[in-house]
Amino acid sequence: MVPVTAPRHDVPEADAFTGTYWQAAAEERLLIRRCAACARAHHYPREFCPHCWSEDVTWEQASGRATLYTWSVVHRNDLPPFNDRTPYTAAVVDLAEGPRLMTQLLHCTEGDLHGGMTLQVTFHEGIPYFQPGSWA
Repeated sequence: MVPVTAPRHDVPEADAFTGTYWQAAAEERLLIRRCAACARAHHYPREFCPHCWSEDVTWEQASGRATLYTWSVVHRNDLPPFNDRTPYTAAVVDLAEGPRLMTQLLHCTEGDLHGGMTLQVTFHEGIPYFQPGSWA
C-alpha cells in the first residue's frame, strides 16, 4: 500500500509541460525559456514566446543571479501552509537573463532590503527562492 501524503498547496501541480521546470528545480537548477525567433528569455514557462508569439522556444538554465525589484514583508496570511511561515518576504526579482520573477526571499532582514540589491537563487524542498549574494 502506498502511503498517503498531504497535498502541498505551496507548489503548483506539475503537468506534462511544466514537469521539466519542476524536475530541474528538484535538482537545484533554475530554468527559463528562450525564444529562437527573437532571442528573448521569458518566465513563467509557456509553450510560446510572449514577445513575438513564436513557438520556437527552448529550455535554458538560468545563471541564478537576480536583482531585487520590489518586495513586501507579509506578517499575516491565513492560508495554509503560509500562515505558519509569517513573517516572510514576498518579492519580485529581475533575473540577469531579463525575465521578472515572483519569489520569496530568504536569509535577510527587512532592514537589509533595497531596490537593486544583488540576489542569488537557492532551493528548499525543490522550490527556488532568492537570498542576498554577490555575482563574483
